Amino acid sequence: MSKPHWRPARASDLPAISAIAARIHPDLPESPEVLAEKMRLCPDGCHVLAADDEIVGYGLAHPWKQHWIPSLDGFLGRLPDDADCLYLHDVAVLPRSRGGVARAYVAEIEQLARASGLTALALVSVYGTRPLWEGFGFRPATADAELRAKLEAYGASATYMLRNLAAT
Repeated sequence: MSKPHWRPARASDLPAISAIAARIHPDLPESPEVLAEKMRLCPDGCHVLAADDEIVGYGLAHPWKQHWIPSLDGFLGRLPDDADCLYLHDVAVLPRSRGGVARAYVAEIEQLARASGLTALALVSVYGTRPLWEGFGFRPATADAELRAKLEAYGASATYMLRNLAAT
């Protein structure tokens, strides 16, 4: 198997992305249509991790507002005109292909954010991945009551995290 590499996601990758999402996030299901919308709204933020002819991971990101997370399995409708961050909706890699590959995707997303004039990255850490994201410079952010209520849908360990790009 060749070394996995990130490339832009294509519409034809959606079945593989959906299958990986179902495997990695069984308790956080999202419909293929919701994932496809993210790919349509921000193709530059959506990548797949390819190894030979197989998709072994994906990353979906789009412009958004800090402290305002999308509903799980909900359509965005459109991207906010006043976006102030790039939101990493999901980064999922099959276990056999893990081992540092997420760092390259985060670096690409950071470049996209900077090129778009955005000064922060945001995400919701799930399944106890907070230490991973802290290793990439993300820090837990204070959540108000509305944000805490939305985080509940993402599971008990869900943590809203930010990374200020102006400081790096």
